Amino acid sequence: MTFPNSKFVVVTGTDTGVGKTVATAALLVALGERGLSVAVAKPVQTGIATGEPTDLEEVARLTGSTAIHEFTRLTPPLAPVAAARIDKVDLPPLDTYVDGIREIEADVVLIEGAGGLLVHLDGGERTILDLATDLEADVVVVGSEGLGSLNHFALTVKVLGQAGIEPVLVIGSCAAEPDLASISNLTDLPQVTGLPTTGRIPAAAGVLPIGDFRAQAPSWFTFT
Repeated sequence: MTFPNSKFVVVTGTDTGVGKTVATAALLVALGERGLSVAVAKPVQTGIATGEPTDLEEVARLTGSTAIHEFTRLTPPLAPVAAARIDKVDLPPLDTYVDGIREIEADVVLIEGAGGLLVHLDGGERTILDLATDLEADVVVVGSEGLGSLNHFALTVKVLGQAGIEPVLVIGSCAAEPDLASISNLTDLPQVTGLPTTGRIPAAAGVLPIGDFRAQAPSWFTFT
């Protein structure tokens, strides 16, 4: 398949903790290998108080890229609306993110969401799906390979289809020795969603040295 078809690519997850950040980093490398300039944007980063590296810091560590753009930063490791409530701040309207992302100079802008597709990004109950729609973006859906993933992928693909968006599907963390459910899901996922699996990221990808990560990442995708 040809990818991307838009300057903007929203990377969302079927859930939290499915490998979305590592997949974003791998996409940055894979697209960069094709001669494209690639930037990454994060509309809302929560969990600043944990002391753990932020998502964009992880992208920078894995890829060496400095073309990263972070907008709202919130303290608790919660969904954006809940984190903003605890921090006692107002989230900006979604249009603020849309306008800021449109100003980024790059051939492709990868936009990493927060959790899943319908997570609210502002106080007006607008979501990552709304962000993708407003930007006329391609969408990459990252999910796990294990038990329950078929339903999570199918629900996300269905909602995107209702918005007229056909996403790219990526498995965010593939075990070196997958269990029976994972093997079965890889076979059944195209039938359940009507879409091929376009990317498979190894489970250990996030701990690779930068040189190994950059060398291997393009081979994890089958798009052209």
